[in-house]
Amino acid sequence: MENLNHKLEELKRFIKEKGKDGLVIAFSGGVDSSTLAALSHEVLGERAVAVIAQSPTYTSEELRDAKKIAADIGIKLYVVETNELENPDFSKNPENRCYYCKKELLLNLIEFAHELGFKAVFEGTNFSDLNDHRPGFKAVQEVKGVFSPWMVNGFSKDEIRAVAKQMGLSFHDKPALACLASRIPFNEKITAEKLSRIDRAEQAVKALTGVKQVRVRDHNGLARIEVAKAERALFCSVDVLDGVAGELKKLGFKYVTFDLEGYQSGSMLKTL
Repeated sequence: MENLNHKLEELKRFIKEKGKDGLVIAFSGGVDSSTLAALSHEVLGERAVAVIAQSPTYTSEELRDAKKIAADIGIKLYVVETNELENPDFSKNPENRCYYCKKELLLNLIEFAHELGFKAVFEGTNFSDLNDHRPGFKAVQEVKGVFSPWMVNGFSKDEIRAVAKQMGLSFHDKPALACLASRIPFNEKITAEKLSRIDRAEQAVKALTGVKQVRVRDHNGLARIEVAKAERALFCSVDVLDGVAGELKKLGFKYVTFDLEGYQSGSMLKTL
């Protein structure tokens, strides 16, 4: 804990230095960006604001949650409209699609920051993320004025959750987020219709089972449901299975399957 507190003080100094002329936090409502927003607001007050993108690739539930979290933190939240589907480099769904999404978002946030008279943008990549498939981080490195405070100061995902818990933030154990495009196999075109169907399918699964973490992977009309490993037992009922299958078929899925291994981050990489 002593080491964590030392790193936290170093992080606050980093925030104070890089954000001295005002900063925008790339906000999603996830643990990383929300905890970063809370710390930035603590250090800089109104000179730190949060900005979230409203896009077909994110669920309406996440936007509602993000607005509530920002209000709880006390930080001012702006919502900007983006549409990655208009970029064919993204909608073709290549292995590095996240690069194109992140690049467009960060350029928009830098422009937004300048309109406010601010000079810096913070985003939430952490040290643990570098062990995963993160093509979007290349965009972070390319856009001037964008910083990754968690990564620069060596914070792992578990340490960020520990900081959030220490600060008394209610979202410290919130499941990981990912955009809806991550449910579609690479090189299979991303469309607004597919994203909407996935969003509605995941809301239906949550409503019928009570799971907190779910991914409905859309394999060209076959739904493969992943839930957190500890939540798999919630599907051990014929009535639940029939209910889920019925609801997802109403949404247009031809087949509905349940992944016995549970949720796996980046599982679509296996489709390459």
